Amino acid sequence: MDLGLDGNDLWWFNLRTQQVEQGPGDPNSERMGPYATREEAESALERAHARSEAWDAADEE
Repeated sequence: MDLGLDGNDLWWFNLRTQQVEQGPGDPNSERMGPYATREEAESALERAHARSEAWDAADEE
C-alpha cells in the first residue's frame, strides 16, 4: 500500500500493546495499518468491528 508518505510518517495500531504508534515498530503481523493519520489508526479497531458486523449480517441474508 503506497500512501505517498515516508514510512516514518505512517501510523499503526499495535494489537499487542493496544496503542497507536508511528513509524517502524513491532512486526506488521502485530499491527493494523498503515494509516496516513493518527486519527485513522486510533479508530482502526472500531472500523474493523463495524466491517465484521456488516459481513456477518450479509452472510445471514
